[in-house]
Amino acid sequence: MAKRSRGSTSRPGQRPPLQRQAPRAATPPPTTTVVAKPAGLTDAEEARAAQLEAAIVAEERASEAANKKARTPRPEPVGRATSLEISAADEYAYVARDIRRIALVGGSLIAFLVIIWVIAQATGMGPL
Repeated sequence: MAKRSRGSTSRPGQRPPLQRQAPRAATPPPTTTVVAKPAGLTDAEEARAAQLEAAIVAEERASEAANKKARTPRPEPVGRATSLEISAADEYAYVARDIRRIALVGGSLIAFLVIIWVIAQATGMGPL
């Protein structure tokens, strides 16, 4: 198979890319008249600007107050237990019960070995 090259129009079945031009307007664009703007603002525009500025300042103060409230630490509620605390208390009860059982079994095994040692010493049994 022959090597293909990109962008080449020499392959069979390919047409060269169309070179399109921007459409030309049939009629010339209408002439625009430039209207001079007044140098200053009218009284109504100044009043509206002052009103908008006052609203923006009020919104900024409200957002600052909300941010300040969010930053202050809230005291922990007293006497209310969360679900995490309740489940932790249940888990600690299981752990405490298991530790008591381990201590009971371990202590009884040590006591049993001490009793066997005392009996062996009293009867004069030695190692075989």
